[in-house]
Amino acid sequence: MPGAMAAPAAMEPVEPQSLKKLSLKSLKRALDLFSPTHGHSTPPDPESKKIRISYKVHAEYGSVMDLSIEQAQAHGGAGAQDKGDQVSTSTALALPGSQDSRDSQEEGSQSAIVAAPTMQPKGPEPAIPSRSAGAVVSVPGSSERYQSTSALMERIPSRWPRPTWHPPWKNYRVISGHLGWVRSIAFDPSNTWFCTGSADRTIKIWDVASGKLKLTLTGHIEQIRGLAVSQRHTYLFSAGDDKQVKCWDLEQNKVIRSYHGHLSGVYCLALHPSLDILLTGGRDSVCRVWDIRTKAMIFALSGHDNTVCSVFARPTDPQVVTGSHDTTIKFWDLAAGKSMSTLTHHKKSVRAMALHPKEQSFTSASADNIKKFSLPRGEFLHNMLSQQKTIINSMAVNEDGVLATAGDNGSLWLWDWKSGHNFQQAQTIVQPGSLDSEACIYALSYDLSGSRLVTCEADKTIKMWKEDPTATPETHPLNFKPPKEFRRY
Repeated sequence: MPGAMAAPAAMEPVEPQSLKKLSLKSLKRALDLFSPTHGHSTPPDPESKKIRISYKVHAEYGSVMDLSIEQAQAHGGAGAQDKGDQVSTSTALALPGSQDSRDSQEEGSQSAIVAAPTMQPKGPEPAIPSRSAGAVVSVPGSSERYQSTSALMERIPSRWPRPTWHPPWKNYRVISGHLGWVRSIAFDPSNTWFCTGSADRTIKIWDVASGKLKLTLTGHIEQIRGLAVSQRHTYLFSAGDDKQVKCWDLEQNKVIRSYHGHLSGVYCLALHPSLDILLTGGRDSVCRVWDIRTKAMIFALSGHDNTVCSVFARPTDPQVVTGSHDTTIKFWDLAAGKSMSTLTHHKKSVRAMALHPKEQSFTSASADNIKKFSLPRGEFLHNMLSQQKTIINSMAVNEDGVLATAGDNGSLWLWDWKSGHNFQQAQTIVQPGSLDSEACIYALSYDLSGSRLVTCEADKTIKMWKEDPTATPETHPLNFKPPKEFRRY
């Protein structure tokens, strides 16, 4: 194989070149390829320039060009003739190739180009304003450089609803009495007292008006995470980490029934508004439905993959709605005991939900966002317009449309329900002697009138809030801007 054994041909030496030199070579090659005159601009052609500008005018202002011509005909017909204007609007704004443009080319007239309604010449060259809507006609021979100044289109208001003004809320009472974290709260249907459950394993009943302790109930052996007061009976229901669900008779102040079946701690509890049914959810990932009187478990609503930590009931379908640590919200058919639909909008645990007392909608809270859904189908409406950026343990809404959310870092945020606007951010102050890390709100609730807000906190205190009576829209203005993606200009 003589070819294979032949010595390779001597290669020409390659001159080392710098990166700068290579870049200049590439630039020169591009100029040679795309510019026949080696970097110099193409000689100006008046005819092509006129066609280009006429095309740009039509492309940019075609939708309002007829309007400008009609206004010019209505307002400036006689005046233009008296002044001896040499500019024909219809000729200047004619499309390239039209009859008017051909006529003007044949006549050889040097007609000036009429700028668009929002165009003005740059520099000190004189310009004659016409009587059309803001049109500027440049004098023949003047510069043809133009600058856009303002838009003709009318501003369309945002489709986002404007929030209702609400006065800010302030703390007016701090109640001490529990010896542990205060984890749950419920109000009496008569609005004269409320009860709180604590990590000290007691349930305390307080007077709403004075804040004084009326009664202490003992019986649980772990912290109490859920409370509910029946509207049709003299019953108080409680649930806790001891896997127990208890029914208290408030006429005798003792436990009359216990509901056994949960395999782990019970985290949430709710009563059906029209049936004698109790709903409980816990760490065993099951929402259990109990008959209040017979203590029988009607259904075990299984389907969640993690702790069921929030639940509420409605008189119509979906009668049961649950939120879980598995980031989903499930609607349940109470007649069949099966899931109707699952909402997967959240990315983190759904620890709290709030049903609006009047509207067919509810909100759900997670560490990633607060979302609003419609009922009964569960359509997603919108997110709240700012992020609390903490674990939200509880939320509640009153009839005036004030949504309150309680954070793990002690933040209490108040929102306008209709628009999702956050109008107040409050930070709880820990009780003297407590750690700063105990600035945590575990539960909150409005009273039946919606004028008082009660928060249960990790510093063993109960705080009561009310609206500031001295606040006005002038002293506390509504600083609201709709989200950019919903603005239309």
